[in-house]
Amino acid sequence: MLVRIVKMTFSADKTDEFQTRFHNVKDKIIKFEGCELLELYRDKSDSNIFFTYSYWQSEEDLNRYRNSDFFKEVWSNTKKMFTKKPEAWSVDKIVSLDQQKIK
Repeated sequence: MLVRIVKMTFSADKTDEFQTRFHNVKDKIIKFEGCELLELYRDKSDSNIFFTYSYWQSEEDLNRYRNSDFFKEVWSNTKKMFTKKPEAWSVDKIVSLDQQKIK
């Protein structure tokens, strides 16, 4: 399981637009082959910062998504709204605990 974490900083006047765009494409992202989970987070102290977490079955699945025409279009529109260079990490999930499952 590969987890892709992307940190994005937007100008204050673009956060609503980003959220609308994300909600318009999220169903297509999660249906992409190999995508297991997709989450969007907003920073508690800086409302212009968002994070996406996406879980992929393999690095090949993530790369196939990242090389798709769909991703290229979404990313080209999204990056126009950034005020800082985005940061991204691909990490291996080692442990995941769910309190509901350990009771």
